[in-house]
Amino acid sequence: MSASTTRPSYAAVFRMPHATRTFTAALVGRLSYGMVSLAVMLAVSRATGSYAVAGAVMALFGAASVFLSPLRAALVDRHGPRRALLPMASLYAGLLGTLAAVSWRPGAPAAVLGAVAVAAGACTPPLGATMRAVWGELITDRRLLQRAYSLDGVAEELLFVSGPLLVGVVVRFAPPAAGVAASALLVGLGTLAFVTSPAVKSVAVRASRAGARMRGARGLVQPVVVAAGVGLALGAVDLLVLAFAEQRHHGDEAVAWVLAALSAGSAVGGLLNGAVNWRTSARVRLPLLAVGLALALGAAGLAPGLLTLSAAVAVAGLFVAPALTTSYLLADESAPPGSRVQAGAWVNTAVNAGSSAGAAAVGLLVGRLPLAVCFVASGATALVAALVSWHAAASPEAPRAGEAAEQPVR
Repeated sequence: MSASTTRPSYAAVFRMPHATRTFTAALVGRLSYGMVSLAVMLAVSRATGSYAVAGAVMALFGAASVFLSPLRAALVDRHGPRRALLPMASLYAGLLGTLAAVSWRPGAPAAVLGAVAVAAGACTPPLGATMRAVWGELITDRRLLQRAYSLDGVAEELLFVSGPLLVGVVVRFAPPAAGVAASALLVGLGTLAFVTSPAVKSVAVRASRAGARMRGARGLVQPVVVAAGVGLALGAVDLLVLAFAEQRHHGDEAVAWVLAALSAGSAVGGLLNGAVNWRTSARVRLPLLAVGLALALGAAGLAPGLLTLSAAVAVAGLFVAPALTTSYLLADESAPPGSRVQAGAWVNTAVNAGSSAGAAAVGLLVGRLPLAVCFVASGATALVAALVSWHAAASPEAPRAGEAAEQPVR
């Protein structure tokens, strides 16, 4: 299905056949991911009375979800979304339901909670990566695909903002385990609606014929490296903002406002990035976006107060969604035939793994070094990623797949 004659706008994205239905279904399922972390943490801490156990269970859940993501995506590429996603989502929802039942009342054994959480994380369906693969099948015009990916990235940002808010509403009227149960329901219903869309059916047929194996995809190095650098920087920012607020005797609500500014900046940056007809290739833009993020985070360390910190963090956010969107675009462009889902999953894994590593690393630095130095260090990770990715893009062995589609738009 071609979009070459369609005006490249956000409205044009939704005029593609079955796009609105498919995207809405994917967002319903992905809302579960915005809710589940906070819901599980609250449910486990309530059931065991221990924040340490809650942290350990969340670490196990996150590790199983993140590091097995490429494997699950490879199953989707090999067998198609309909045959692979439904069993995954069924297992994931069932295990979340089990976790909700076990943690509904206090006194649950920590070992049982940890085992169920690991099993659930291992089955997390890659809805985001699959949706991006569907966009690649629906849209052949690279300008319009850029808008679709930007829209997808901004929507995902909003899901991870609204998800915790929904958990907050749920726990006012029910035990925290009800939030886990709600997450299970959302992913089950969303995945079912998603895989029954005609747009997903075409992806399933193509994927099952392609064999879906990642072989020699050197073009993935650049987007994966930048995604990891962005993840490292973002993982550090959350803790740095908390430390900043505590040092200046601000309340927890101040932290929420600063992080909201980061999300708002990312959403605005994502929409602007998708609306521009870039005259430079994505492989040139990507390291520049990482440099912009690094400079903004370095400036945030010089902020004298909460308002200036919020402004600096919002500016940093302007580069986040564009960097990740461009990474996903390059991964899709570099993917071997039938491996689109897995290529996107590698970028997603890099972001999440980098975020976890960034939080852990900055936790060792805070208290030992001035906050300004810690902010600069967080930005330096994005700068290093930019330099490595620039070298990868300039390498004579760098792949040229999709180069024609990345020519300047006039």
